[in-house]
Amino acid sequence: MIKMVYCLRRQPHLTPEQFRDYWLNTHGPLVRDAAGLLNIRRYVQHHPSHGELSEAMRASRGAPEPYDGVAEIWFDSVEAMQAPAKSPEARAVMRAIREDEATFIDQARSPAWLGEEHVLVQS
Repeated sequence: MIKMVYCLRRQPHLTPEQFRDYWLNTHGPLVRDAAGLLNIRRYVQHHPSHGELSEAMRASRGAPEPYDGVAEIWFDSVEAMQAPAKSPEARAVMRAIREDEATFIDQARSPAWLGEEHVLVQS
């Protein structure tokens, strides 16, 4: 299993509430509906919560400003993630998703990477 992690910062013209609403209710369904075509096994959005507690935790660590959200997208393998690029239909869907992302995500400030999980605690 491989996971894409995408730490999102919103476009400056959007409020945090507008960003979260668009991401959850407009962009999220685009990804969900394309999951089979793109070999996506799981898609999770992490939205910030617990404002005062989160801010206190961040401040106690001297951490930088928080992200506006984090997306996780799972694939069975790197090959499964890359396979849709061979399909014209899948390429069109991926292009539409990327174009939509540009409308609400500040991509220059939103790092993304691929990784594998190492579970150290699971109850």
